[in-house]
Amino acid sequence: MRAVQVVARGQAAFVETPKPVLKPGHVLVRVDRVSLCGSDIHTLYYSHPEEYPFPPGYAGHEMVGTVEAIDAPGSSIKPGDRVLALGPLAMAEYFLVPVEHVLPLPAGKPVEHLLQAQQLGTVIYAAKRMPNLLDKDVVVVGQGSAGLWWDFIVRRLGARRVIGVDLQAHRLALSEYYGATHTIHNATVDPIHAVSELTHGRMADVVVEAAGEPDSINLTVDLVKHSGFIFFFGVPRAHSVQFPMEHFFRKCLLAQAIVGAITDPNQSCTRMAMELIAEGIADPGPMITHHFPFSQVLDAYELQYTHDEGSVKIVVDVAG
Repeated sequence: MRAVQVVARGQAAFVETPKPVLKPGHVLVRVDRVSLCGSDIHTLYYSHPEEYPFPPGYAGHEMVGTVEAIDAPGSSIKPGDRVLALGPLAMAEYFLVPVEHVLPLPAGKPVEHLLQAQQLGTVIYAAKRMPNLLDKDVVVVGQGSAGLWWDFIVRRLGARRVIGVDLQAHRLALSEYYGATHTIHNATVDPIHAVSELTHGRMADVVVEAAGEPDSINLTVDLVKHSGFIFFFGVPRAHSVQFPMEHFFRKCLLAQAIVGAITDPNQSCTRMAMELIAEGIADPGPMITHHFPFSQVLDAYELQYTHDEGSVKIVVDVAG
């Protein structure tokens, strides 16, 4: 089968690799579509040097496909089912995944919409660690697809203001649709001054960092109020960051970072995300801006990296 392999920092290539062999407790899925995520770009450009090369298929984990075979007695999943499968080796024509990481797709919605339940599920999983947001001011730094889902979730959790911050105007144009009450284009506006004005000098109760850039990580400390809460969600695009520790210390801040949504028992957060999309409560349609054929996936990675051409969420059509 064909797969994409990250062979060195910033370098990926198509390779021919054996089709996975079915084993007990697993499902063999023929990959239909994969959407790109900031963590895929982290794999490609920001991993530790000793981690390269990665296994074929590794720079892809948001996928939907069709069950080709299953070896899991008692499971209701059967060959021919369309499914969302959770795991890190999906940028390939076939994907072997534990049965507990496979979620059947409900009918009635486009598969590329249901595909977005993976990322929304990670936001729901993370949001369980948030403090009470009722009547609070929340800043979300980064308005890519993850940041937009954060707008959606924190507004539904009762935030008074949801303030989206991003360097790119085309992403901010979607923020209000997903729940932001205010936006700050920090390529042209000082975000610290803008948040101060919006909060009458108090600054934000909570800041969610959803970009992973060193500058945006450091910006959180300036945007949050004394004794406030910072949530680090974006995968850092550096192994170490020069951080304003004294400022953080003297503001008596709390901070939380979270990964590992795939360990969620019964994938309950991803299932909830799927229900929200299937019921039309969460609408991923506007954030899906680009489709690429599998043959052009390297171009898709480049666009995900640069964020040019009005891109937000990119879907790769593997099955054609």
